[in-house]
Amino acid sequence: MGVRGRLAMAVVGLTVLVAACSGEATTPAPSPGAGRTPAPAAASDALPGMPPVTNARNVYADAGANMLSDAAKAATPLVYVPHTKSGEVRVIDPATFAVVGTYRLGGELQHVVPSWDMRTLYATDDTLNKVVPFDPVTGKPGAAIPVQDPYNMYFTPDGSTAISVAEAQKRLVFYDPHTWVQLGELPTPDCAGIDHADFTPDGRTAVFTCEFAGRVAVVDVARRTLLRTIDMPTRNTRMGPQDIKLAPDGSVFYVADHDQNGLWVLDGAATRVIREIPTGHGAHGLYLSRDATRLFVTNRHEGSISVLDAYTGALITTWHIPGGGSPDMGNVTADGSQLWLSGRYDREVYVLSTTDGSLIRKIDVGNGPHGLCVWPQPGRYSLGHTGITR
Repeated sequence: MGVRGRLAMAVVGLTVLVAACSGEATTPAPSPGAGRTPAPAAASDALPGMPPVTNARNVYADAGANMLSDAAKAATPLVYVPHTKSGEVRVIDPATFAVVGTYRLGGELQHVVPSWDMRTLYATDDTLNKVVPFDPVTGKPGAAIPVQDPYNMYFTPDGSTAISVAEAQKRLVFYDPHTWVQLGELPTPDCAGIDHADFTPDGRTAVFTCEFAGRVAVVDVARRTLLRTIDMPTRNTRMGPQDIKLAPDGSVFYVADHDQNGLWVLDGAATRVIREIPTGHGAHGLYLSRDATRLFVTNRHEGSISVLDAYTGALITTWHIPGGGSPDMGNVTADGSQLWLSGRYDREVYVLSTTDGSLIRKIDVGNGPHGLCVWPQPGRYSLGHTGITR
């Protein structure tokens, strides 16, 4: 189960030159903006209440290295590893790589999700219909909260609503993120395997992947309505579209497709598929470098990470985990120096250098490590998942 506007040509030329000088492989990329639909406006037309985009060329500009909010500064640096098979969250000290806490919460724990205000982390359990809050200051769990089928969880960019991605039930369930009173729901019957999401720069549109339908669902955030579905050119319905990530300039969305072994590229307005980018066997998770210039793609069945130019999608290099592995979900540390990933099928966690991809550490954990959360993260607010911050 599974479980973006534009740069000057000089920047593309520099990327290719650097890769050539280092002996790294590259793939041809189109000129910036070629064949792309401009992203929606992100200023006056933005979702009311959403913090303003401060840099139209980089929606992640306020989530740069060590740009911690006051709430994030109060957190103890820890890594939270939920397990789908052993029903536990293991907590790791990133300074020593030691497991400092094991919390057996039962059920099938999928992701550890930071709240919009970054004051709480939630372990989502889609079999026992609950989320378990963790205090990021102490690293300890609290009492479970009833939530319908929370395979994954996101927050609207204005912070008003939590969205439970109810994969098994083929619907989105909306909650007040403070009282956890249910506010409504949106059935998505044609989006089997609904699981991952990201938002346009203006916050008005969300794109959800449909793993078992080979498509994506495009949602009006304010109205909570389905705008359209978009089929991928090849509809993989066993383990199809997985993680999704908005390019820094908002020009495109990158959609990982596990069985396609690469990415589909969606235009920024989420109306059509533009092209395909091959990466590796079992493309799954998508993570940005702290300066948002590189996109890390985890190839789960190949034990590798493809490093792409985050603006053009051009391949910069590929890192292979020594001895193999199953890199799945995770994130980059607050200072940007390390990439932490769960080894979904190998009962381990990988810590890689974001400079050269070298393996810093393999850490033994429990059975079925999945949506690993590195905390704290820079940024003003969290959109959810394992820490999408802006």
